[in-house]
Amino acid sequence: MTHTVEKIGGTSMSRTQELLDTVLIGTRQGAALYNRIFVVSAYAGVTDALLEHKKSGTPGVYALFTDPGRGSDWQEALDETGAKMLALNAAIFTDPEARATADRFLTERLDGVRSCLSDLGRLCSFGHFQLAEHMLTLREMLASLGEAQSAFNTALLLNSLGVKARFVDLTGWCGGAPLSLDETIRAALQDVDLTRELAIVTGYAQCREKLMKSYDRGYSEVTLSRMAVVTGAREAVIHKEFHLSSADPRLVGTDAVRVIGETNYDVADQLSNLGMEAIHPSAAKGLRQAGIPLRVKNAFEPAHQGTVIRADLAAEAPRVDIVTGLRGVFAFEFHDPDMVGVKGYDAAILAALNRHKVWIVSKASNANTITHYLKGAMQAIRQAEAELAEAYPAAAIRLRKVALVSAIGRDLGGAGVLRTTLQTLHAAGIEPLGLLDQMRRVDLQVIVEDADYDQAIRALHQGLVETTPARDADRDAARDSGRDAASAPAAKETAADPQSSAQTTATTAQRATRADPVLDAVA
Repeated sequence: MTHTVEKIGGTSMSRTQELLDTVLIGTRQGAALYNRIFVVSAYAGVTDALLEHKKSGTPGVYALFTDPGRGSDWQEALDETGAKMLALNAAIFTDPEARATADRFLTERLDGVRSCLSDLGRLCSFGHFQLAEHMLTLREMLASLGEAQSAFNTALLLNSLGVKARFVDLTGWCGGAPLSLDETIRAALQDVDLTRELAIVTGYAQCREKLMKSYDRGYSEVTLSRMAVVTGAREAVIHKEFHLSSADPRLVGTDAVRVIGETNYDVADQLSNLGMEAIHPSAAKGLRQAGIPLRVKNAFEPAHQGTVIRADLAAEAPRVDIVTGLRGVFAFEFHDPDMVGVKGYDAAILAALNRHKVWIVSKASNANTITHYLKGAMQAIRQAEAELAEAYPAAAIRLRKVALVSAIGRDLGGAGVLRTTLQTLHAAGIEPLGLLDQMRRVDLQVIVEDADYDQAIRALHQGLVETTPARDADRDAARDSGRDAASAPAAKETAADPQSSAQTTATTAQRATRADPVLDAVA
C-alpha cells in the first residue's frame, strides 16, 4: 500500500498550469513523481454543454437530441461544444505538435459521436426502435467525451514535460462488451507500473453497473473509490479549489472560519445530504468498508495537509464542526386527517416525488401532517403537487419557500447545541419555522425564512463554533493555512458554489487573482 488514488474536479482541471505547479509536478523529482493514480473530470463547463447545465437546466447536446421538438438543434450544439473544447486545447498547449495531437484525438471522438447520433436518429425514425431504450447509453457516451479529452491532454502534457504518464481510458470507446467496474479497472491497469508511470484515468468508466444510472454525474468519485479499493491504495485524495471549512468565509468572515483538520464519514454524509459533497455517499461507502482514509485538499495549496476523513475517528468532545445549509428549499406540507393511524400513508407522496426526480433534503411528520423539505426545479415540484392533489382531493397541500441551516459535528450530544441554537437565533431576531433533531446527534437542522439565511449562518457560527476552542487537528490546519497563504505562489480565486458554503476556503479568498486562459476559453 504505497500509492494514492487522487481525483481532480472540473474547475481545478481548467487551471492547467497551476495544477502542474502544485498537484501534478510541483517540486517533485524522480521517484517522488510516481506511485499516484489520477482520476480526472472534464474541464469546467464541458459536461454541462454535452448533457445539460447542472444548475440552470439549460439543455446541452443530450437534452436537445432527446427532445423531439428540437429537431436538429443538437447538431449546432455539438458544433459549438466541439469549438469550445478545441479552444481549450489551444489554451493548454503552446507546442504546435502537441496541440495537433490533442486536436486529432478530440476530433476523432467528436466525429464518432456525431456519426452515432445521426445513425441513432435515423434508426429511431422507424417504429420498431425507441429512443428511450438508448437514452442512458447515449448519455454515458456524451459524458465520457469530456473526461477522455482532459485525461488524454493531461497525459500528453506531462510526457511533453519529461514526466512519464499513461492515458488510461475507461470510457469503452470502440470496445467490446462491458465488464464489471472492478474488472474494467484491473484490465486497464494490468500493465501499468505505478512506480515509474503516472496513470491519468478518465473519471467516467463504461461498465455493466451503468454508473450514470445510479450516480448520474457523481460517477467520477465512484471511479475514484473503486480504483482505490481494487488497487489497495493507502489513501484516496480529492483535490478541490477550496478547503473543508467551518462555514462560508464570505458570510462569516475569513478570520472567523476554521479549516477542518479531521473528521469522519458520518459528517461527510451529512454534507452530502445538503448537496455539499466532500465525496459521493456511495463512493464513501467503499472507502469506509475498505478502511481507506480520504483526504480533501485544496489543489492550489500543496503544502497544506487538508482534511482527513476516516471511519474510526470519534469526537474528542461534543461540539459543532460546521455550520452550513441550503437556500431555496421548498417545504412541501401534506395535511390530511384521514392519514391518522394509517401505516405507510406517505408511500404515494414518496413515489410521486421520486417520479419527478425531486431531491428530498429532510422530512418531518406528526399524526396528520407530513412535510418534506425539497430541493429541485419548481416545475417538477408543481407536477408532483398536482398529481397528489388529484389522488387525495381531501388533503390540504401547501408549498412554501424556506431555507435550511444545519449545525453538524461528529458528536453534538451534551454540547447544549439545541439550547444554544434557540438562544442565539432569538438574540439575532430570527424566529425558527421548524427544528429537525435526531437522537443520533450528528446534526441539527433549523428551518428559517429564506431571507434570514445569511444572518442565521453568521449568528450560529459565532454562537456554536467561534465560542469553542479549536481541536488540535483544526489548529494545525489553521496554522498551515496561514503559512500557505503567506508563502505559496498566488493562485486564481475560485468562488465556491453557494451550495458548497461549508467547504469554501478562507485562505483562497485572501489570495491574489491572475488571468487563466483556460477558464477564459470556456467562457
